[in-house]
Amino acid sequence: MKTDVTFPSNGLRLTAHLHTPDTGTGPWPALVVGHPGTGVKEQASGLYARRMAEQGFVTLAYDAAYQGESEGEPRGLEDPAQRVEDFKAAVSFLTTREEVDPERIGVLGICASGGYSMAAAAGDHRIKAVGTVSPVDVARQFRLGADGAQDPAVFQGMLDAAAAARTAAAAARTAEARGEGPQTFQLFPDTVEQARELGGQHGVEGFEYYCTARAQHPRSAKLLPWSSVDRLAFFDAFRFVGLIAPRPLLLVVGREAVTSWMAVEAFQGARGPKELHWIDGASHVDLYDREPHVGAAVEKLTSFYRAHLG
Repeated sequence: MKTDVTFPSNGLRLTAHLHTPDTGTGPWPALVVGHPGTGVKEQASGLYARRMAEQGFVTLAYDAAYQGESEGEPRGLEDPAQRVEDFKAAVSFLTTREEVDPERIGVLGICASGGYSMAAAAGDHRIKAVGTVSPVDVARQFRLGADGAQDPAVFQGMLDAAAAARTAAAAARTAEARGEGPQTFQLFPDTVEQARELGGQHGVEGFEYYCTARAQHPRSAKLLPWSSVDRLAFFDAFRFVGLIAPRPLLLVVGREAVTSWMAVEAFQGARGPKELHWIDGASHVDLYDREPHVGAAVEKLTSFYRAHLG
């Protein structure tokens, strides 16, 4: 059963879908499910929330602050500190629900939320288990690229772009203060050909997911406020991953994902218990919605959470 709910996070009202199992009686173990960057609860996080509810977990798929149906201006803002707080606020909400066992709450972060969920769990001991799917640290991806393997010329170009972005971000803050409205830049190219030229196959897959009938949604962000740039520049989702221990950490990663180096880095920083689980044949975006890859991920997540949340 799916119920529309809301809860507060730093003074903003977040909108969510609460999924409850169709069989058995509560209180059940519960999972907070976070969406990828630019995503909404009706996409990948909603799919995983439904699938995990079928396995006997209460699940909460929510729109991050400033995104989807949740409150916050400017729209589409990517604020890492707020994103981490959203996870903690969602846990607080679940502890108030009679159908949830407050001692058996875990988190499930997909893509960018994989990094945010680790940062949230490091400092919130109410979170008893951390699962991730295609996890990334958006700040690393912003600084180093999706594959993390830039040659020196590309890296110098990125430094120039970062300097320009900082100038634009500062100008945007001034313009917004003057009442000129949010200053934004386009997140996705106009065509799949442009996506391939800019980001290779990974760029194509992101374009196909967010910008075609495959999974596009009218509330999924297509523009990013420039004021996001300086918020992302110095964030490090993995800095305190070692503090998750002795609580368990699972990273589910596509064998073909160009972003997998970030999952490996998080795994190496974790102190355990920890597991890096590979899905053969899957890319980063395949794990958002494509079978048999989602089924394989759900099977692994189910065994993980049953073992650690009961």
